[in-house]
Amino acid sequence: MTIEPVGDYRSQWGEGPIWWEGFIYYVDIEKHSIIRFDPKSGTEVIFNVGQRVGTVVPREDGGLVWAGDNGLYFLDEFSGESTPITDPEPEKENNRFNDGKCSPDGRFFAGTISLKKVEGDAALYRLDPDQTLHTAYAGVTNSNGIIWNESGDTVYYIDTPRRAVTAFDYCQDTGAFTNEREAFSTAEIDASPDGMTIDEEGNLWIAFCHGACVVCYNPESGEMIQKIDIPCLETTAVAFGGHYYEDLYITTGVHKTEVEEHAGRLFVIKGLGIKGVRANAYKG
Repeated sequence: MTIEPVGDYRSQWGEGPIWWEGFIYYVDIEKHSIIRFDPKSGTEVIFNVGQRVGTVVPREDGGLVWAGDNGLYFLDEFSGESTPITDPEPEKENNRFNDGKCSPDGRFFAGTISLKKVEGDAALYRLDPDQTLHTAYAGVTNSNGIIWNESGDTVYYIDTPRRAVTAFDYCQDTGAFTNEREAFSTAEIDASPDGMTIDEEGNLWIAFCHGACVVCYNPESGEMIQKIDIPCLETTAVAFGGHYYEDLYITTGVHKTEVEEHAGRLFVIKGLGIKGVRANAYKG
């Protein structure tokens, strides 16, 4: 197994990696940028969207969907132009969108974060294919990783201060969450659970911010299967990529005081012997 930085770009606060059509897309929240990295050529295309951006996902018919300070937007990759969709929290100047992903049925789920850490003041939102927005789950403080199991009937979700993964039953007909329960605690890791993905065996991979690690869990038992140290304290999010989804990409950020050689770089782990699954796109 090898762990190495790739590309030339250094994020202030990288987040939200996702593999789509041969590229890794991710965001640099504080530099207001969406990055498209081509692992074959090593080239990067950077879209500056003019505000903090928490997550990006592909759109099935082409282009991207992203969420930031002022709501949700479409992005045309050819022109670089963004088009607003909606903003559910225009009155909350201390909230912004954070992590998000699409469900197997093509809905885009993205949640907000209370930058003032006001407990319960943020929420997870659902953008349906008809472009209507709904509150999927309220009472959140720092909405973070979200991922579905292979059959699409269970969704796993992280509200970071809880230091646990929450599970829900998921209805693909309506996009509704039901039967909320704690899948497992992450408190044994003295750090903040952040971005999350899933492998083909149904195990969850979680990046730990301030923890310099990625941890694999069995979501049924809560057992820690594997812990991988990353040479960057602010390890923020993970995504499987590569032709067979055999590579694990990791975003990082720059610590406020610690000086680290590769802080903010995009990393890739090769030789894990584990494969991920294809990401979902927004169908609207």
